[in-house]
Amino acid sequence: MRKYKERIFNIIQIGTKDNLLSRSFDYFIVIVIFLNLFATLFSTYKESERYSEVLYAIELVTSVIFTIEYILRVWTAEYLYPGESKIGSKVKFIFSFYGIIDLLTFLPFYLPLFFPAGAVAFRLLRVIRIFRLFKINTQYDAFNVITSVLKEKKNQLISSCVMILILMVASSLCMYSVEHDVQPDAFKNAFSGIWWSASTLLTVGYGDIYPVTTIGKVLAIVISFLGVGMVAIPTGIISAGFVEHYSLISEGRNYMLSDETEFKEVLIKPQSEWKDKKIKDLDVSRLAMIVMIRRGDQVIIPRGDTVIKADDKVIMYTKRN
Repeated sequence: MRKYKERIFNIIQIGTKDNLLSRSFDYFIVIVIFLNLFATLFSTYKESERYSEVLYAIELVTSVIFTIEYILRVWTAEYLYPGESKIGSKVKFIFSFYGIIDLLTFLPFYLPLFFPAGAVAFRLLRVIRIFRLFKINTQYDAFNVITSVLKEKKNQLISSCVMILILMVASSLCMYSVEHDVQPDAFKNAFSGIWWSASTLLTVGYGDIYPVTTIGKVLAIVISFLGVGMVAIPTGIISAGFVEHYSLISEGRNYMLSDETEFKEVLIKPQSEWKDKKIKDLDVSRLAMIVMIRRGDQVIIPRGDTVIKADDKVIMYTKRN
């Protein structure tokens, strides 16, 4: 039974190219998601009334598939979180980000059956199912790079966003003080000033609210210049993060060609003690360093919270004495 459960777990997880059954399941789920989204989107058109039974059948079948998948993921959660107890692993999955996404994927279909009064509100939750596509994208190198950069630069990004928020509030109060007496309908309160400052600082400029006084126009010019610089800060941080990330990849590849280091490639077998462990929890010699992980045709730059999977090729290097 345990071997059967582990086999189910390996199938429903994101598969590598050499795992045909798991990859087929991934493609099947993606097709089901798109069918479900198509039914949701097409049902908003008037022309869909004649196909209402077909659309309902699609929603019913796809929701049942999502339900079965969710039950299987809860059932096999102990392999996803090997460090937790059986009950603890299930609870951890249920309250995880993707666990909640999986639950909300099919739950809005069943809730109106028990609570008809809230049918409209429950239908709005169906939009969340599109986030399931991120579960597939997270296994690709391009998406991994984006998430890695955002995690590494989160403190700088938060600081820049706080600076933008401070400037937004200050500029809104200044503009409200200058323009309120002249055009009270446009700048009714501080929120009107925030709306104007947001559209100005973010270079959108809807034109529904704008200054008419000379002082207000001068302030708008200054704030516009500051806004261009402020908005460019997060862009620069993210761009620098991408450069650093790909520099690490290039550096790792250059190390492979260096005479100053010795490299060792370790294939993680299903019975390996490294399997399903985070890098920070591994017992690695101080003279060695994990510089790269090859997962199929992907190249992953490891972080402390990177989880080693079965069939991964872990590349380590040590300096020559």
